[in-house]
Amino acid sequence: MKKENKQLIWWLSALALGVILGLLHIPAVNAVCDFIATVYTRLFQFLAIPTVALAIMTTLISFGRQKSTRKAFTHTLTYTLLTTFAAALVGLGLYLLVSPDPIPHSMLSSSAADVENSTTFYDHVVSVIPNNVIQPVLSGNILSILLVAIAFGLGISVMPESDRKNVLVKGVEGVQELFFILIRALIRTLPLGIAAFAAQLAAQLSGGLILGSLGKWTAVILAGNLSQFFIVLPLFLLVRGINPLRVFRAMSPAVMMALFTKSSAATLPVTLSSAEERLGVNPKVSRFVLPICTTINMNGCAAFILVTSLFVMSCGGIELSIWQMLLWTLVSVIAAVGNAGVPMGCFFLTVSLLTGIGAPVEVMGMILPIYTIVDMVETAENVWSDSCVCAMTDKDLS
Repeated sequence: MKKENKQLIWWLSALALGVILGLLHIPAVNAVCDFIATVYTRLFQFLAIPTVALAIMTTLISFGRQKSTRKAFTHTLTYTLLTTFAAALVGLGLYLLVSPDPIPHSMLSSSAADVENSTTFYDHVVSVIPNNVIQPVLSGNILSILLVAIAFGLGISVMPESDRKNVLVKGVEGVQELFFILIRALIRTLPLGIAAFAAQLAAQLSGGLILGSLGKWTAVILAGNLSQFFIVLPLFLLVRGINPLRVFRAMSPAVMMALFTKSSAATLPVTLSSAEERLGVNPKVSRFVLPICTTINMNGCAAFILVTSLFVMSCGGIELSIWQMLLWTLVSVIAAVGNAGVPMGCFFLTVSLLTGIGAPVEVMGMILPIYTIVDMVETAENVWSDSCVCAMTDKDLS
């Protein structure tokens, strides 16, 4: 907790420093901040795609090792997908209702590439199917990369146990750990990036346009999380005949810890203890369900990916039909399920999805200073969703 509090202080201090530097309107300072922000944006893009692909692969590979608990896994996966889809759809509905204004092109450091919007839904789906292994990587087509990662992960998970399979698994996990090390190194220097992005944002505030746009985006994100937390998830429990107040009282220590640590994984020991000792869940259920939920049950992440992707694409002039938005809803859920222990996972996932489609990724830099608060709320929601899934699965199997 002390380490997390210290990190939060550093990030908030960097945010305050960046705002002050931006409001000074010193050309040389603005130029340096723009350079640093560009470097961090490129580093995010460099790390995002392979990290997400590897996370999805290792998640799916691990599923193949749980053959003796297939029934529990089926219930867990079903509730996870239902709650995650619900979170994404709530986010989509609020986004369409509020309709955040796009940030003007003149206030972005670089313009988005032209995107052809005349393609049909059928063409859009077919373009995702890769015709070779290298092409998705070279073209930066994240949807194709996700599809390849899913295929490889499932393929390895069903391979018979052998030395060759162990070599493949260890190789994938080793490369994933390498990228985790690189991400942790980047996060250690993130206060510098936050200061630069905050300075860039403060310097570009003009007529309240950016502030209004980001304010509406933030309102949609937080309203979606709160709606999922206080309305949707309790409804799931009520449908299964479970008292949501009893579950929340029992799991409140884990939810509160998640709020301040911003890590479902770090909160897992408290979540397990609360589920078994306070909620009375069978340890055989909790010790199987909760670690899996910590890996794949990311309600807040799905909503963040979808709403933020739609917002950033609108800033680049990319207009989507309702069918394309529904496709992005599916993509957001798949990406969130694959968010296996990635630090700042939602942020990296969103950057990876936006890379290569002509969307102005620099908008993510403007979002970064606000992301700390959003991440706290999302993590608390994720742990609350884990608790609900665990309670429902325990009742199903009891």
